[in-house]
Amino acid sequence: MKVSEAVQRRRAVKWFDPDHRMPAETFEILMTHALLSPTAFNIQNWRFVRVSDRAQRKAIRAVAWDQAQVEDASELLVLCFDLDAWRHEPERYWALAPQEVQDILVPAMAQYYDGKPQVQRDEGMRSCGLVGQQLMLMAQELGYDSCPMDGFDYAKVAEIVNLPPRHEIGFMLAIGKGVKEPWPRPGQLSLSEVLVENRFADA
Repeated sequence: MKVSEAVQRRRAVKWFDPDHRMPAETFEILMTHALLSPTAFNIQNWRFVRVSDRAQRKAIRAVAWDQAQVEDASELLVLCFDLDAWRHEPERYWALAPQEVQDILVPAMAQYYDGKPQVQRDEGMRSCGLVGQQLMLMAQELGYDSCPMDGFDYAKVAEIVNLPPRHEIGFMLAIGKGVKEPWPRPGQLSLSEVLVENRFADA
């Protein structure tokens, strides 16, 4: 499947076959490609909670507006990020780079993130957004549908997955075999309305 086909076919599907189980080798392919998603300074700050326990799925559904895809999807991933990823042995992120590159980028991480909580959080949200899109497109190629989700109680889901300190949740992603066609695209804005050439016009 071409990337353009995956982009066009990807929709937020909410009705999944509850009896389908994703083969282990397919999940491995999916996640291996997710790890190729870009992150600033290569800090790989995303963390993926794969919720396979049925009781946990049920508990999450209860704090997610009773959305059926939480339980019915083959896979439910809680996409999180580690606010302190840049601190954890930062030299390992550039271990295979030339020494002159390591000498510049490794110390630059602390300069960029240290003492800047908003920058740390923004970075995590960017990373989750990028990897989430990569997961959805890869799932499409593998014959699966997906649904990105933010309609849930973040604090309660954090409790259910035992989210560690200095971690936050970006969003959840349900992946499975769709059993119902999604609604038609509800209304796309024109390119002329969202594309700005060089700078915004004065108000």
